[in-house]
This record gives sequence, structure tokens and C-alpha cells, in this order.
Amino acid sequence: MSLQFGDLPQPYHDRVTSKAVIVPVPYDGTSTWNKGADKGPGAIIEASVHMELYDIETGRDIYRIGIHTDQELEISPDPAVMVDQVRTRVAAWLDLQKFVVTLGGEHSVSVGAIQAHYHRYPGMSVLQLDAHTDLRDQYEGSPFNHACVMARAKELCPVTHVGIRSMDAAELSSAETGRIFYQEAIKDQTGWIDQVLETLHGKVYLTLDLDVLDPAIMPSTGTPEPGGMDWYSLLRLVREVAEKREIVGFDVVELCPNPINRAPDFLAAKLIYKILGYCLDEQHK
Repeated sequence: MSLQFGDLPQPYHDRVTSKAVIVPVPYDGTSTWNKGADKGPGAIIEASVHMELYDIETGRDIYRIGIHTDQELEISPDPAVMVDQVRTRVAAWLDLQKFVVTLGGEHSVSVGAIQAHYHRYPGMSVLQLDAHTDLRDQYEGSPFNHACVMARAKELCPVTHVGIRSMDAAELSSAETGRIFYQEAIKDQTGWIDQVLETLHGKVYLTLDLDVLDPAIMPSTGTPEPGGMDWYSLLRLVREVAEKREIVGFDVVELCPNPINRAPDFLAAKLIYKILGYCLDEQHK
């Protein structure tokens, strides 16, 4: 038996009775600066073993929803094939009525997960939390590069971008007015979360690139950008989206673990745990 997220006791990681399933995707085929995101899923799961399972904010033991950790995918180096592999695996769990969390790896793994969720929830919208817009139609010869993730998502459904602080001028034509929230603009605003909510449909898929956070607390990413979100602002946004819309699935990507500093690995694990609580625990009071 491979290590389970949170090292949960039975029956709380049982594949049949668990409400949530974590799908690790150790892929780093298209990243263009710091390499190592393929080690991200394993580092997150290993760090999760050290979490306290009682959540002070919600006053609950979130793990009681049941969280099963799937086997790591054996991924093709070809990004187009990888996208198909992720879509197939995620769709299989959705067919079993599971709430799926996809762990990257770099951001290109999100394409297959988004496709699988869109097939299940065709009216959904996507909420992207990220330092980068990722709206290039192709990059370095591939439409499935990590810099193209949101261009592929937009082919399916509306996308709202939050936390953005880096983009290429060529992406401006693809960024829809009213759906892009630059970190510089929202950091001192009030009411910006309500504005984000207005852009989202009832069902929302969340794709969370860890570089949306400030590198002071999340330095372990492939392309860190200064000036990112803080921990509590990010949690407040996700909690309000979960309360006022329905988050149907999410991914967390772009952890590039540093063996000298394990704190970012733990941050990512706890973030996943808390988001699961926001999305599912209300159904299990």
C-alpha cells in the first residue's frame, strides 16, 4: 500500500467509501525554468502525514469525509498523451461519483482534469488562481505547454483569472475584460471577491497554481513571481466561492520541492486539506 494523503486510518482512506480521491500526476515535461515539479505530488503527500487533522477554522475533523489517494499515474513524456491519460483517470473517478483532486506536477496536467470535469459538468466555469495568465495558444511548439493551460480551458468554458501579475503582451487579446483580476489591483481593494463571484457560474472548477502565493511563503515553484497573495486572502476567496457556488473539483500544481526547505510542501498539503473541508465537509456535519 502506497502512502495515503494524511496517513489516515481505515476506513477514512477506503477507495469505495471515501468521498474524495487524490490523483497524483508526477509530470514536468514542459516547464521552462526550475525543474522538479514531477516530485511535487510525492512531497505534498509525504508532508501531509505531519498535519493535525482537526481544523480549527471549521471546528471539524475534515478527514471524516474519506480521502483516498490513488496510485501515481505512469505518465508519457508527450504532453498531448499525458493530457489524455489524466482525463481518462479523472473521468473514471468522476464516474464513481468521487470528488477529485488532481496533484501536479506542472500546470499542463490541469488540462485533462478540466476536460474530464467539463464533460461531467458542461455548464461549469473555471477559476484560475495563478501568477500567470497561461493564455498562449501554443508555446515551444506545443498547445499543451504549461503556458497554454487556460487557452485550452477557454475552448470549453468561461475562465476567471485571479492573482495575475505576469503575462506576455500577446495574451492581452485573450484576456476577457471583467474576468481577469490582477494582484496589484485587488491587494488593497474591498469587495473584489464579490466581483470574482459575479463572473462564476453555479458549478466551478478550481485550478490553483501555487505561484499565486507570494514567494515569501511559497518559494518552491517553477516560476516564482514577487507580490503574490497571502495565505488568509487565498483561503477567504476559496471559502466564499465554496459557500456561494459549488466547487466540483480542483487541482493544485507547480510545487517544485526544495529538500532544504520543506515548509512549502506542508503549506500545499494543508491548503488541499482545508479546501476539501470547504467543498465537502458541510455535507457531513
